[in-house]
Amino acid sequence: QEQLVESGGDLVQAGGSLRLSCAASGRTFSRSAMGWFRQVPGKERAFVAHISTSGSYTTYADSVKGRFTISRDNIKNTVYLQMNSLKPEDTAVYFCAAGPAMSGIASWSEGRYNYWGQGTQVTVSS
Repeated sequence: QEQLVESGGDLVQAGGSLRLSCAASGRTFSRSAMGWFRQVPGKERAFVAHISTSGSYTTYADSVKGRFTISRDNIKNTVYLQMNSLKPEDTAVYFCAAGPAMSGIASWSEGRYNYWGQGTQVTVSS
């Protein structure tokens, strides 16, 4: 079982950068695909990025492609989301999630992930 704890959320001006971290405490991190999702009040949780177990395969939502980078450190049991050129519409609670190995469109679905963190707030001011 994975326990996930996100950190790094903050208030930042448009155009700025943040790096989110998600620390996993379970024994299966290196065998888990990891994802980042985000949610704003009144809307469903939306896919942001996914990284494969080895880190060699990544995929992104179109809205963040070219601005966000997902990475992982299987020694530190941590997954990261580097967010650059932030926009006010990136404001949301960001969640990390862990699940079995997956690829392609499957990685966009929150139902494919078994474990979730509590979320961290990112606010981008204009």
